[in-house]
Amino acid sequence: MSDNASSPLHAFTGYGIELEYMIVDRDSLSVLPVADRLLRGADAQGGGEVRRGAMGWSNELVLHVVEIKNREPAASLGLLHEAFQGEVREINRRLDAMQARLMPGAMHPWMNPLAETQLWPHDNEEIYRTYARIFDSRSHGWANLQSMHVNLPFADDTQFARLHAAIRLVLPILPALAASSPIADGGITGFADYRMQVYAGNADGIPSIAGMVVPENAGSRSEYEQRILAPMYRDIAPHDPEGVLRHEWLNSRGAIARFDRNAIEIRVIDTQECPQADLAIAAATVDAVRRLYEAPTLAEQQDMPTAMLAGLLHACLRDAEQAAVTDPAYLRLMGYAGRECSAGELWRHLIGNMMEDDVHDSLQGHHGRQEPWREPLHTILKEGPLARRILRAVGDGGAPRARLREVYAQLCTCLQDGRMFLPDEFSAAPANVVPAASATPS
Repeated sequence: MSDNASSPLHAFTGYGIELEYMIVDRDSLSVLPVADRLLRGADAQGGGEVRRGAMGWSNELVLHVVEIKNREPAASLGLLHEAFQGEVREINRRLDAMQARLMPGAMHPWMNPLAETQLWPHDNEEIYRTYARIFDSRSHGWANLQSMHVNLPFADDTQFARLHAAIRLVLPILPALAASSPIADGGITGFADYRMQVYAGNADGIPSIAGMVVPENAGSRSEYEQRILAPMYRDIAPHDPEGVLRHEWLNSRGAIARFDRNAIEIRVIDTQECPQADLAIAAATVDAVRRLYEAPTLAEQQDMPTAMLAGLLHACLRDAEQAAVTDPAYLRLMGYAGRECSAGELWRHLIGNMMEDDVHDSLQGHHGRQEPWREPLHTILKEGPLARRILRAVGDGGAPRARLREVYAQLCTCLQDGRMFLPDEFSAAPANVVPAASATPS
């Protein structure tokens, strides 16, 4: 969570956010592999790191993606969206000279990874080349992925056990709130969160790397190392005898323990149309995790079968807020009184609690009572996740390139302006999908 070693933070006393964006041609909106030019021009440290006070920019696996992050854990989420928005605008200002701009969303809608992938060729090149040699990095599951990572700290094994158990339960329903990748290869994929669908299979040749995406239960660091890390290191060894990839970050589950910085990193959240939407989803995630963390139900949380949670995750990848949640024991742990509901209804329940309560200072910042999050969460619960809104904007015409370009150009404008994407801004008839329920947060 930090560039510098320090004493471990206690749970919910610091937050690390990472946001990934595509760099695209300003006019055509096709991917543009100029991340190294951008970072060099901003005085990158060591080729791929730019330090800008509390914020930073860095490279990713491919040359058309840049990451923005807070370099040190933030005590509050309340002001972070403003900091990220400022970095977005500065990057866009610099990209303008390259006839380029940032595009939000979790996947480029028409990128051809086989033809257009260019790996980062500078520092850490050995890591990227090793990945490319073992796996098919010229594929959507490696080269066409943009997400938000939420890093939550823990100070010791006790906090780790509670945090990990809580994250396991919240993780499967996150795509119902955050899915933003329904389009790939120039067409509608049938998945609201196609990014996670392809991510889940990007290391199928070595299944222990991703497992079932939802992590197995682990009540301590030693148990985690034995159950998750050791099998992964054993299975990669014949393909990587030099041990280039023998690190915690090889783990491709949807949430991974980073014992090197005493944090758990949540990876299943698609990048949204603007930082305020991203940070609103981060706040809802943290609030839901914290309620479970503080509940006297640790044993029951840890007993939740990984296969059941993975099944719920995959339903949400496909159907987002319309996915059915039918396990009464799971719903009881989530504080929902009914025996079944949709994932959207469950989030309306969770976010309703969040909005009604006097929330913890670490979420409030100077705004109090979640004001930065009210508009984005209202939009998501009323209009559906970004994936649903993209589909409605694209319409029933089979996603022709001209229409995709119009919709994604508007998304680029939303990112620059820091505003939500609303399908009513387009004249096309709604897509042939079940509309999201119209309840709003209280």
